[in-house]
Amino acid sequence: MALPTNRTTCGCEQLTNGNMANKDGVIEIEGSVVEALPNAMFRVELANGHKVLAHISGKMRQHYIRILPEDRVIVELSPYDLSRGRIVYRYK
Repeated sequence: MALPTNRTTCGCEQLTNGNMANKDGVIEIEGSVVEALPNAMFRVELANGHKVLAHISGKMRQHYIRILPEDRVIVELSPYDLSRGRIVYRYK
C-alpha cells in the first residue's frame, strides 16, 4: 500500500509524514571518506568494507558543504553500478 503524497511547489512528491519520497531502487549506505580526489570526487569506504568512487550531490554543492577525509557520510548507490555513488549527507 502506497502512502498518499502531496505535490510541493517545486513539483516533488512529498509523503504526508514530511519525508521526501526516495527514488526507486536507490541504495543509501553509510561510509567514511578515505581520500579526496580532483573534481569533487571522493573515495569512500562503506560500512560493509567496499570502497566506492563518489561525487557530491548538487544540493551539497549549492550550500558549500565541505567534505574532508575521515568525514562520515551517507552515499546513494545506483543498483546498476555499485562502484560509483553520490554523497548526499555529511554527519556533523
